[in-house]
Amino acid sequence: MTKFKPTDSELEILHILWEKGASSVRDINDLLNTRRDVGYTTTLKLMQIMNEKGLVKRDTAARTHIYKAVVRENETKNNLISDFVNVAFQGSAMNLVMQALGNTSSSVEELSELKSLIAKLENKS
Repeated sequence: MTKFKPTDSELEILHILWEKGASSVRDINDLLNTRRDVGYTTTLKLMQIMNEKGLVKRDTAARTHIYKAVVRENETKNNLISDFVNVAFQGSAMNLVMQALGNTSSSVEELSELKSLIAKLENKS
């Protein structure tokens, strides 16, 4: 599959589709409006563009068109992270992690999970 980079608005819609599954424009617009004011026609246009880009697929069998995500959540996040690490941290995942840990407070549970992940990664090599 080719690399893709959804816009922030497209990513917001993809998150809804990944969480809720196939949905109508009205359903997606209603969920977007719980966060911020978004017009129905704006949501419709965005979803039409996403369909053209191949991010979503539109089922036109019924009067109400239903959209579903074509791109996988994990693959999308991996592409976004990879691009971000390459651009902002010159390819260094360690610099990203160090920056993130230095700028936020992590709970004991989060730090424990991080230590566990590091141990798993060390055992793989």
